[in-house]
Amino acid sequence: MSMIVGKKQIILAALVLTLGIGIYLNYSFSKSGDDFTATNATASSNKNFGDAQLVGKNESGATGTNAGEDTSTYFTQARLDREKSRGEAVETVQKILKDKGVSDEELQEASAQAASIVKCMENEGKVENLIKAKGFTDCIVYLDGESANVVVKTEGLQTEQAAQIKDILLQETSVPAENIRIVEVN
Repeated sequence: MSMIVGKKQIILAALVLTLGIGIYLNYSFSKSGDDFTATNATASSNKNFGDAQLVGKNESGATGTNAGEDTSTYFTQARLDREKSRGEAVETVQKILKDKGVSDEELQEASAQAASIVKCMENEGKVENLIKAKGFTDCIVYLDGESANVVVKTEGLQTEQAAQIKDILLQETSVPAENIRIVEVN
């Protein structure tokens, strides 16, 4: 009996370690290289960053008040939001794994969820890097196992470019072609 418990603990430790490595790799690959620093001007501004903002086209045809800054902010915020939601999911799974009163079935389900989260994170980082290697300035990929959403920064997505993105997703993930959505941001 103690041999079985020992095996379970080793498997759980390996899954938690794998999950931690996946989180670290995703964080490393998603870094944009810009450090965030708070200055007095930023800290004392009266902006409420949770408020909605009307975004339209200005005279130059660019969206927003400062389109280049808005899109880089969008990608930075999207990455932060994705990391936050994944962190919350990881915490939930870790709580289940640490709970002594959890049944074997719930333990297996939590282990499967942990493995799924790690796989999605690894695939997202890999796909993002491959898309950027094709010449796109920036992109963010959301995978959930059954669907893929890709947001790409581009001045006009050509049919060939969309096909390249779709091809990368089909090669690197098990998402069916009909469940791939590509969104263009300029």
